[in-house]
Amino acid sequence: MHFKIFPVTAFQQNCTFVRCDKTHEAAVIDPGGDLEQLLEIIKTNNYHIKKILLTHGHIDHVGATAPLSRALDVPVIGPHPEDLFWIEQAEQQSSMLGLPPVEFFTPTQWLDDEQQVSVGELTFDVIHCPGHTPGHVVFYNKEARWAQVGDVIFAGSIGRTDFPKGSLDQLTHSIREKLFPLGDDIEFVPGHGPMSTFGQERKTNPFVADHRFG
Repeated sequence: MHFKIFPVTAFQQNCTFVRCDKTHEAAVIDPGGDLEQLLEIIKTNNYHIKKILLTHGHIDHVGATAPLSRALDVPVIGPHPEDLFWIEQAEQQSSMLGLPPVEFFTPTQWLDDEQQVSVGELTFDVIHCPGHTPGHVVFYNKEARWAQVGDVIFAGSIGRTDFPKGSLDQLTHSIREKLFPLGDDIEFVPGHGPMSTFGQERKTNPFVADHRFG
């Protein structure tokens, strides 16, 4: 599995490209904005994009979804349907924040816990991890020991829970009961900032480390 991270927009959101080395098919995860930059990345790297995957519906993760899907003629997969209300508010949010207009879109396919999505011969397990948003999902590739976690957990921090329908209890449960059991060696790409491993966060993350729950 090949992947590259490209932070986009003023939010420095980690838009990730994943590619199957066998088939060369690829997907874009969380195209948060900077459409022209994303199209140039795809052209420069000769990515054969087959789908767009979304972890959740916040504007900084979905901002370029509609025009990118249209330009590439590819489906939009995810997130969980509980995040529809965030997607419906994206245009209003962009106006309030003084950002370029964000087009409304309806995902081609909603996702739920224990489903799978494929990119070429790569298979990603879908893990529903509410707390930051109610419909947040994580994409996990068991063979590569790799996950794209969106804004669930970061290196040294966790996602905000003060947004509508956020829940610290749900987020903590998602991290400790759904993600950490996958294994300490799992590398993850967060929605912002550097990569880490679940093992490192279990030891040192001030919000969800083992010593806080011992």
